[in-house]
Amino acid sequence: MYTLYYLPGACSLAIHALINELGQEVKLENVSVPQGEPRSPEFLKVNPRGQVPVLVDGDLVLREGGAIINYLLDKHNSNMLPKSQPERAQSLEWLMFANATLHPAYARMFFINRIIKDENAKEEAINAGIEQINKLWAEVDQQLAKTKYTCGDQITGADILLTVIANWIGYLPKPVQLGDNTKRMLKEIINRPAFKKALSEEKIEYKAV
Repeated sequence: MYTLYYLPGACSLAIHALINELGQEVKLENVSVPQGEPRSPEFLKVNPRGQVPVLVDGDLVLREGGAIINYLLDKHNSNMLPKSQPERAQSLEWLMFANATLHPAYARMFFINRIIKDENAKEEAINAGIEQINKLWAEVDQQLAKTKYTCGDQITGADILLTVIANWIGYLPKPVQLGDNTKRMLKEIINRPAFKKALSEEKIEYKAV
């Protein structure tokens, strides 16, 4: 059985939904603490960075979402990560886009909203950050105008992670623009039983569509 350390609705939700997709058992460890409080000493022993997701599989501990998704799909021989090239490379590219490009764009917005005190500087930074996020979602929408999912007719781990990130609208100071093609894909994914189960178990309401 896997152990997943998570925060409700965070990027760890993608791992949770993926484990459900794979039909695997998982022990869920919610590491939420009151705002401003440090993570528990027990969790910090598992991940000194204090971040989620963390997946434990026996003696193996993985602490990066992209690596966890790749590991799970490879281990369980899932067609959600193609085996042949160039499809595999394209799938990994979209996964890295979600994990290493779109996710940090949101993280910068959270930082700006929390740290910058000068209102004029904050407004300028927020506008620039939202503009960048909208450009990234426009790129997703352009791809989805050509294919059902980001990599074609088969759902991949990237699509699940994108669906999780899209629901972070409530944490941003201004709205984000999601295209019609993107909303169509999001609706399909949130209606998958595995994703519904993860939302229910984490008590998360999906508001992006």
